[in-house]
Amino acid sequence: MAKACPINGKTSRLGGGYSNRTRATQFNPTGVTRKYPNLQKKKVYIPELKKSITLELSARAIKTIQKNGAFATLKKAGLI
Repeated sequence: MAKACPINGKTSRLGGGYSNRTRATQFNPTGVTRKYPNLQKKKVYIPELKKSITLELSARAIKTIQKNGAFATLKKAGLI
């Protein structure tokens, strides 16, 4: 199973393909590639609990933690 961000649930997606010119030729199938989220291993300190948790978060989730605070974001995601 692919890794997922525990806060916003981002997982890998299918994407890619070729340009329209390549599609127009007869024997060129379009390729499908798997695109992975930008997951980072991050140690998050929670001052309300006076402890830190190591999580593998997406870059978007790290921005969300910086904006809304660690405790509120992790509580909403159900990790605390």
